[in-house]
This record gives sequence, structure tokens and C-alpha cells, in this order.
Amino acid sequence: MTIKILYFAALRDRLGRAEESLALPPGVSTLGELQSFLADRGDDWLARASQRNVRAAINHRMVNPGDTVSPGDEVAFFPPVTGG
Repeated sequence: MTIKILYFAALRDRLGRAEESLALPPGVSTLGELQSFLADRGDDWLARASQRNVRAAINHRMVNPGDTVSPGDEVAFFPPVTGG
């Protein structure tokens, strides 16, 4: 299963890329499993993301860790945004 991942704001800056296409291994079918997979491959920001209130959307819809990731989905990760 291949998905597209988008990184925004400080996450984009920290990772040095705005997006990537990723083929997921069997057993990765939810947002939470995707986050664990990314953390395991060395994206250390994601290991801390759950503690820093990083938000996620699948196909422009806000989601929770238990929501399903499907082939062709666009998954976006972004930190909380404040205005002023």
C-alpha cells in the first residue's frame, strides 16, 4: 500500500522535506500504526509528536490514531497553530 505523507511548518523544517511517498508494510493500517512505523524508522520527531500535540489529517479530514489509512491516502502531519 502506498500513501503520500505531507509535513507542515516546524515538522517540515525539522525533517528537511515537505512530503514523501511511502509504501507501508503489512500490518500498518491505522494512523497510530503509521506513527509507530515512522518513529521506528528513525523519524525521532514522531516519537515525541504524541507528547507535543501534533495533529493529523487523512484526505483533508482531521483524524485520530485509530482511524484507517488506505492505499492512495494523503496523510498530513502538522503542529498546533496559533494566531495573534
